[in-house]
Amino acid sequence: MIFRDTPAPPPPAATLVGLRGRPGAFLLYYFRRHGWGFLLLGLAVVGAVLCGVGTQLAMKHLVDRLAAGPAAAGAAAWGDFTVIAGFIVADNALWRVGGWASARIFVAITGEVRHDLFAHLAGHAPGFFADRMPGTLASRVSAVANTAVNLSSLVTWGVLPPVLSLIGSIAAVVTVDLGMALGLGAVAVLLAVLLYYLAGRGAHLHRDHAREAAELDGQLVDVVSNLGLVRAFGATWRERVRIGGMIGREMRTRYRSTMYLENLRLVHAVAVALCATGLLAWALALWQAGAATVGDVVLVSTLGFGILHGSQALAMSLVGLAQHTARLDEALDALLIAHDIVDAPAAGTLAPAGGRVQFEGVRFAYPGRTAALDGLDLHIRAGERVGLVGRSGAGKSTVAALLQRFWEPAAGRILIDGQDIAAMTQDSLRAAIAVVPQDVALFHRTVFDNLAYARPEAPRAAVLAAAEAAQCTGFIEDLPDGFDTLVGDRGVKLSGGQRQRLAIARALLKDAPILVLDEATSALDSASEEAIKAALDRLMEGRTVIAIAHRLSTLRDFDRIVVMAEGRVVDEGSPAELAGRPGPFQDLLRAQLAPGDEAPL
Repeated sequence: MIFRDTPAPPPPAATLVGLRGRPGAFLLYYFRRHGWGFLLLGLAVVGAVLCGVGTQLAMKHLVDRLAAGPAAAGAAAWGDFTVIAGFIVADNALWRVGGWASARIFVAITGEVRHDLFAHLAGHAPGFFADRMPGTLASRVSAVANTAVNLSSLVTWGVLPPVLSLIGSIAAVVTVDLGMALGLGAVAVLLAVLLYYLAGRGAHLHRDHAREAAELDGQLVDVVSNLGLVRAFGATWRERVRIGGMIGREMRTRYRSTMYLENLRLVHAVAVALCATGLLAWALALWQAGAATVGDVVLVSTLGFGILHGSQALAMSLVGLAQHTARLDEALDALLIAHDIVDAPAAGTLAPAGGRVQFEGVRFAYPGRTAALDGLDLHIRAGERVGLVGRSGAGKSTVAALLQRFWEPAAGRILIDGQDIAAMTQDSLRAAIAVVPQDVALFHRTVFDNLAYARPEAPRAAVLAAAEAAQCTGFIEDLPDGFDTLVGDRGVKLSGGQRQRLAIARALLKDAPILVLDEATSALDSASEEAIKAALDRLMEGRTVIAIAHRLSTLRDFDRIVVMAEGRVVDEGSPAELAGRPGPFQDLLRAQLAPGDEAPL
């Protein structure tokens, strides 16, 4: 079976959030997607189990004929043999059909769960990830997918066959002795219910283990991603001790979870041993009293032991269900959290018309902190180059974050070309904005892939042209494989300046009407900054530019500088105007000058 490379659209976020705390409903949601496949699988399992019971009944008749001697059995014995052979062939064939169906369904469910959970995570605002480790989230996504398949497999192979076999076998034993059948069924049901109840009482142990395992995975990813920092501070041994302590806690919770299950298996093993010997004694007593044939004894013994061992398989599967359900519940509780920022039900598509930006009475505070913006009014004309300056904490980066709708303002509104961004889709909003960040993010992919990420459908010539315009071609061609060189985790194989030039090239390729520069030259020395000034000028040409800058010299050619303090605009004007009059900008400018230096503006 060939699976699609392009996954189906994910369900609405509200649908997934509604399944939080309901692991059974979560599984059922995905089972419904494959109704016909599960129908085929169920019919195959039912047919295979009935064939197994039919084989035992046919064997009883064969034994009774053989007990009567060769002359009495005659050709009828071969008839019984033919029936048994037919049941055996059908039994094996049906199990294989079920196996093929389950392979298709379970693999599909694994992919669908991973895709849908990834889509849900991708819909969260940056604040969600600020409080959580990416490695832990990724671990839980894989845990949910694997647990969903484990639960599906347990139901299909560990619960359904023993239940069907139990029902069919008890029906067959009824032909020998009604009391025996009722007693056998009662014991099997009581064992399964008792063990399931006891398994449920240990659910907290399985949740504890799932939580510790996810936390350990997240910490491992965090440390491995920052090994350079670990080595720089000589903290290798310290991290080994810390991770070792976490591994110890994970091992203890795993041990408690596993030993609880082993104790349940011990309880069941003792019960099965007592019941099996009692059943065999009952069958022999009936034979001695002339109330059962040799075939009946064989049938009762075979089916009885099968029922008791089947109840063990059923009980252990139910125990496994309880264990995996607890783990699934823990992971879903952590992942299926409602999005803080969602598109309005009738959200429109932003239609840029020059890139005019307006902040009108915007108030915003990060959770648990004082106001970052306090009634901000800021109007930027289409095509205007505006620099935002101010001391740390003035609200400059918050302006850029709210413009991209990473957070929602508590009051006021933000408009682009007269359109309230809260009423527009997030995708259309971000398509209108290109960003050159201070901390450039790169994937562990090739240079070309990272450049083309801004516009994957762009022809190769356009990608190369953007790299040339940002003066990236020279250093890229010096790399071992040129544009096909892997940049390493987060671009570790490149210098800070090279990464920033790639970010400028990406922004050129995106060709959005609004450009946000967040300390776009902070990683460059003076020579490199001058070398790419032409690239930045080309990038800013014909666009509305909002530049967050601490290095004031980068704003000398801007149309206007806006000085911010405590979330408000406290001064604004052209670079020459602000440099020539006393005020907060002149104070900032003076702070950047060494004794004897001339003002850079």
